[in-house]
Amino acid sequence: MTALEIRKFNSENEELLNLLCSNEWPFHVKVQLEPETIKNEIEKGYYSEGRETFWVIENEQKVGILIIDDIEDTIPLFDLRLTKEARGKGIGQKSLSWLKDYLYGEKGKIRIEGYTRADNLAMRKCFTKAGFVKEGYLRKAWENDDGTISDTVLYASIYDDWKDNKTTPIKLDEVPY
Repeated sequence: MTALEIRKFNSENEELLNLLCSNEWPFHVKVQLEPETIKNEIEKGYYSEGRETFWVIENEQKVGILIIDDIEDTIPLFDLRLTKEARGKGIGQKSLSWLKDYLYGEKGKIRIEGYTRADNLAMRKCFTKAGFVKEGYLRKAWENDDGTISDTVLYASIYDDWKDNKTTPIKLDEVPY
């Protein structure tokens, strides 16, 4: 059994640079991140201004990063990145469950949205297992760095479901036209 911890990012810039640039991110816009890009983002406050950034830690080792965008909004978005070694171990699902507890329980948010490429089946499973509901399928809505375009799937969680420990399905195709 793994011990999972989510800890606030506190200017550990070299560790962040190493994590982001030494891993591939096959379901993100850029598969391989460049050190200069990350250094520029750090200098411009990307990981702190208007967002909150957290380390995903398994057995005292930093295995991922969780960035909450639009933190001042009532409906934040987020980016979760796990190292190749951390994938497929339930860490994504646990991270999403922590995210819900944090944003609903501590921050008073009403809804959380997450988007992923349609072919990212592992992330889609994480969303479902963590109680998020598939709310949309967006055709040709994800522009990849290599010029290809992918379909995108939108998952969301709402405060009422978290509070009542349930999952409410959406009214798909409610209107027949």
